Parts: sequence; C-alpha cells; structure tokens
Amino acid sequence: MDYHNAVLLKEAVDGLAIKPDGVYVDVTFGGGGHSREILSRLGPNGKLYAFDQDKDALANTIDDDRFVLINENFRFVKRFLRFYGVKEVDGVLADFGVSSHQFDVAERGFSTRFEADLDMRMNQDSKLSAFEVINNYDEEQLKSVLFQYGELRNAPAMARMIVSERKHAEIKTSEQLKAVLKSFLNHQKENKVLAQIYQAIRIEVNQEIEVLKELLLQTPEILKKDGRLSFISYHSLEDRLVKRFIRNGLFEGEPERDVFGNFEVPLKKVGGLIVPSKEEIKVNNRARSAKLRIAKKI
Repeated sequence: MDYHNAVLLKEAVDGLAIKPDGVYVDVTFGGGGHSREILSRLGPNGKLYAFDQDKDALANTIDDDRFVLINENFRFVKRFLRFYGVKEVDGVLADFGVSSHQFDVAERGFSTRFEADLDMRMNQDSKLSAFEVINNYDEEQLKSVLFQYGELRNAPAMARMIVSERKHAEIKTSEQLKAVLKSFLNHQKENKVLAQIYQAIRIEVNQEIEVLKELLLQTPEILKKDGRLSFISYHSLEDRLVKRFIRNGLFEGEPERDVFGNFEVPLKKVGGLIVPSKEEIKVNNRARSAKLRIAKKI
C-alpha cells in the first residue's frame, strides 16, 4: 500500500487471537493494513471500530458493514465506543508510528528530507504546530522538549540557540531550523541528530506521550476478560510506558503489595517482545525500530 506499509502485520493481528464474532478496535487506522487483516479474520457477526485523527486517512476507509472509521484521536476511545453502544471489546491494536504518507507528503513537515513549513500536526485542525513550539516556547520549555522527547544531551545549548536566533526573525521552515542548529549537526551524525530533534518536536506537537498514557489507562476498562492488546512502539519512551503498564499497571513507581508481597495488575503479558524480521526490514526500512508487546486482561 502506497499510503503506509503495515508493520508486523501478521504478528500484531495474531496477538489479538481473533474471535470470528468478536469486537475489535484499531486505534491507529492509517492506511488500513491492520484493519483489513482483522476484517479478513472476522465472521459476518464480527465488528471492527477504527480511529484516526488525520483527515487524510479517511480516504482509505473500508466499504464493509462490519467496519466503522471514527475521525478522532484515540485518547477518546472509551467515549466514542460508548457513543456506538460498545462498552467492552475483545481486542485493541495500536501502531504508534508516523505513517509513510505523513513522512512522504512534504508540506506536512514530518520529514527531515524536505523543505517545508514547520507543522508536524497529525490532526490538521490542531492549534499547536511545530512553528508554535519553536517560536513561542520559552527556553526552559524548549530544553525540556528536546531533552525528554529527543534524548538530546545538547538540549540546553540547542534551546538557547533557537531563542537567540528567533529574536531576529521567526523560524518558519525546516531548512531555517536546520540552519539555526547547524553547529550541532556533525556531518557523520547529522541525520541521527535531526531525527531526534524532529521526534522531540513531533511528540510535543501531538502530545504523544500523554495520549499514549490515556489510552493505556482506558484499555483495562474497555477490554473484556481475556481481551487482548497488541501495541507496536517505535522509540524507547513509548515502549517503556507500554512495558511498565503491562507489568504493574503504573507508569512510574511500584504498586502496593499485600502482606505476602503480592500485587494485583489489570493485564498480563502474552509471550515476549516481538521485533520485525530481517526480511521485513529489507522491504520496509521504517519497521527497523518497531517493538510489539501483547497482553491480555486478567
């Protein structure tokens, strides 16, 4: 599919242990690859609800009576499922990567390859864009974004440089941002550092970490007993949150234990970490950092 090659397609859907008459949710519809695979395994009485906040994804909708595509952020999954009369589901699938389409459409501003306005909004109606982050965040905020979400050791100096340069003129495009930060872009590591900078800004623009936390907190509420989640992450910040929540139902700290040292958690991991095969990475290089974790509701 030109829009987006679904990563770990078979493995992620296998992880849901599809019941033919079950109800499932694909919270990151994108090009619809995972959704089509789920539908191929559902019987006539099965149902699939999909979410995508990007209007571009609506062009990929699937003409199937068993399918509903909801043009909303998956942070509202419980609310919109209730709107459709659904209280519990048999499985939730998520692929947290940026779609190939978003990377390849230059004007969306997601890719380091193109000259483009600073945007990076997955929801194009959102008010917060990369332009707002770069031009209106104060130095401390910028430092925090670059350090937390890009894991950049030079975050303080980068933030200082951005604030200094924007006093002369607004930083409007990706090329202008690169020019401002050129002293940090060592030739050998330029692409890696740029990717970290773009990742940090994108995560902030789309509130990706907060949105992921909200989704994780809702999954035990919307999953039936033995219902599955199958989540694909692409960077350590996401994967750590998914791993910790599956392990102990928290994002930080440790759960309260009883007098015997036991604690209750809503989910139980199924199998170990799954990563793409060498063959899949050859076909789709963007799959190289994908990590799949599967769990079920206890």
